[in-house]
Amino acid sequence: MIEILGLQISIIDFVGAVIGLFYIISEYRAGRWFWPLCLLMSAFYIAIDFSSGYYANGCICIYNFVMAIYGILVWRGVVQSKEQRERPFGSCPNRHWRWIMSVALLLSALLWWLLDVLGESDYPALDGISSAVTIVGMWMLAQKWWQQWFCWMIVEPLMVALFWMGGNYASAVLYVIYEVFCILGAISWRRQYLNSKQ
Repeated sequence: MIEILGLQISIIDFVGAVIGLFYIISEYRAGRWFWPLCLLMSAFYIAIDFSSGYYANGCICIYNFVMAIYGILVWRGVVQSKEQRERPFGSCPNRHWRWIMSVALLLSALLWWLLDVLGESDYPALDGISSAVTIVGMWMLAQKWWQQWFCWMIVEPLMVALFWMGGNYASAVLYVIYEVFCILGAISWRRQYLNSKQ
């Protein structure tokens, strides 16, 4: 444990938050290090979430780890690209929104109920809803759709509350920073998408 501003912070929470800071900057820039940092951050947060009793989010970090591998392949044009070139910024097609919203709502209800019934999570509502929206957000991120940032705008405040109540203060502060990057990221990615269409 280390003490920062009077708060006791575990080393793994601190290191995870530092990696997460580089991760969000790289996501904002859509940089080449984004997906490798996603792999590393997911590994750290698997440990943090399971040790804190956030079981749904811990499982989501496993999912994020797998999606990071998929994202690398999609963004580099290895998967879903006839030209085998880097995927450009895109926009979520209108036909997907009903499906995306339905999956997010159903998964939220299911995970919330499951965590409540199992009694393993201290905060089943926050854990379940944030996990469900993360599943959808990571899939949208792998498609490189600019609207993926909206998912994170929902998830980040839930994670701030979850981590703060669980005593993971470095992670809570990190997720406050993430919320700012979500707004900036949505603006930046949308601008780049619109520029690519001209």
